[in-house]
Amino acid sequence: MSDTAARRRRGRGGGGAARRAERLAPHFEAAKFITRNIPNFDVLDDEALEIIETNAELVLEEIGVDFTDNPAALERWRNAGADVQGERVHIPRGLARQLCSTAPSSFTQHARNPERSVEIGGRNLVFAPVYGPPFVRDLDGNRRYATIEDFRNFVRLGYMSKYLHHSGGTLCEPTDIAVNKRHLDMLHAHMTLSDKPYMGSVTAPERAKDSVRMSEILFGREFVAENAVMVSLININSPLTFDATMMGALEVYAAAGQGCIISPFIISGAMAPASVAGTLTQLFAEVLAGIAYSQLVRKGAPVILGAFGASIDMNSGAPTFGTPEASLILYGAGQLARRMNLPYRAGGALCTSKLADAQAAYESANTLNATLMAGVNFALHSAGWLEGGLVASFAKFVLDADQLGVLQRLAQGVAVDENAQALDALREVGPGAHYLGCAHTQRNFKDAFWRSDVLDYRPYETWADSGAPDSVALAADRVRKLLAEYRQPAIDPAIDEALQDYIRQRKESEPDAFG
Repeated sequence: MSDTAARRRRGRGGGGAARRAERLAPHFEAAKFITRNIPNFDVLDDEALEIIETNAELVLEEIGVDFTDNPAALERWRNAGADVQGERVHIPRGLARQLCSTAPSSFTQHARNPERSVEIGGRNLVFAPVYGPPFVRDLDGNRRYATIEDFRNFVRLGYMSKYLHHSGGTLCEPTDIAVNKRHLDMLHAHMTLSDKPYMGSVTAPERAKDSVRMSEILFGREFVAENAVMVSLININSPLTFDATMMGALEVYAAAGQGCIISPFIISGAMAPASVAGTLTQLFAEVLAGIAYSQLVRKGAPVILGAFGASIDMNSGAPTFGTPEASLILYGAGQLARRMNLPYRAGGALCTSKLADAQAAYESANTLNATLMAGVNFALHSAGWLEGGLVASFAKFVLDADQLGVLQRLAQGVAVDENAQALDALREVGPGAHYLGCAHTQRNFKDAFWRSDVLDYRPYETWADSGAPDSVALAADRVRKLLAEYRQPAIDPAIDEALQDYIRQRKESEPDAFG
C-alpha cells in the first residue's frame, strides 16, 4: 500500500480531523430532491406518440446514424445485428428498444455526504445549475471570460442554495487554466467546496478517466465500482451524429457503471425539422441509438434520456428559449421517456436575454414551469443561465435558485389533512373577522407560505428609502451574503491530500494546451 493510500485508509478509519471539522462547521438548510405529488401534463395522445415512435425507428433503420472515427463502436453495432455501412449504422426496427430495456428505470447518485444523495427517476426531480458558459456576468455588471475563482464561487453558491440539489458540472469554463487541465481543478472544487453530487468531465475520454479515478480517491474504489457517484452530459451532435469524443467519454462512464445523460442538442429549424412532431421524431431516434449504445458497452449502465430543444429565430438565425414550441417538445419528450420507463432530463432556467431582466424572467419561468409539469427527473441549467448559455450570471444564479423553491412548493400539491382543512380556524373566526391572531394561524404562519430570500416585499416607502434596489441589486446583495457566510464542508484531510497529489501528477505529465 502506498503512503498516500495508507494515510487515506487511516483517515477513513479514524476520521478524527474530519469529525472535528464537521462539528465546528455551520449547518444550513438544504431541501431534499423533489418528489412530485401533482400529475404530469401530457400534450400528446396515444396515437401521436405511436406515430412519433414508429417514425423514429424508421429513421434509425432507413436513414441510420453516424458513429464517426470510432471503429470499436461500429464493431459493437455490427455484432449486435445492425447494418453498418462505412460509419453509418442502420439499426433494424426493434433492436434499439430491445437494447434499451436493460437500462434501469431509476438509480441513486451518491454524494460524499449521504444526506445529499439523489434518486434520479420515477416521480423525482433534481435541480442542477448552469453548465458550460465561457463567459460570466459579474456583480459589477461586466461580461468577461470566466476564471477558476468564478467557478469556485459558483460551487460555493450552489452548495449554499437550499433548492439546488446538485453541484453540477462545468458551471463556467475557467479560461485562465489550460484546456487539457482545467477539468482537474473543476472536479476538485466540486469534491471539496461542496458535498452535493457532481458531474464528470466529457471533453475527452482521458478526462472522463480522470473523473473516475478522482471519484475513486474520494469515495473508495470498491464503492465506485458498485455505485453511481457521477452523472455526465453526453451530447449527440444533431442531426444523427455520434462523435468519437462524446462516445469515448460515454464508453468510459458506462464501463465504470456511472450515469450518463444522453441528450441531443437540438435547435428546431436548423438541426431538426421546423415542426414539433418532426423534432420529437429525430430527438427520439437519437436518444434510442445513444442509450442502446450505452447498453452495448455495459448492460445495466445507468442512463438518463435527455432532451434539449430550442427553436431558431428565422430573422437572425439565433436560438430562442422559453418559447411555446420548446415547451411542447419538452412535454412530448417526457411522455416518450415515461413510455420507455427511463429517467428524463430536460428544462432549466433557459433564456436568450443578455441581462437578468424581464425577458430573462419570462423565458426562464416558461421553461421552469414546463420542467415541473413535464415529469423531468434531472433539470440541468436550473440556475444562472443567461444569453443562450454563453454566460453564467451570479445575479441570475441566486434569482433562479430562489425561484426553484416555488417549484418545490408546487410539487407538494394540496394537503387535505386535518390541519390543512382548518375547520378550527373557520369556527374560531366566523363571519366578518380576520385570521391573523387565531390559533391555526399562530401554529402555521412560519411555514404556511413560501417566501423569497431575494425578492422585495417591503412597502414602497421603505424600499425607496433603502435606495430603490431592483432585482439585480437585490441578487448581488444575496450573492455577497452567501459567499460571506460560506464555510467549506468537512472532508478527510488525507483524501484531499490524495486528490491534490493526483492533480499534481496529472498536470506534470503533459504540457499546457490552450487550443
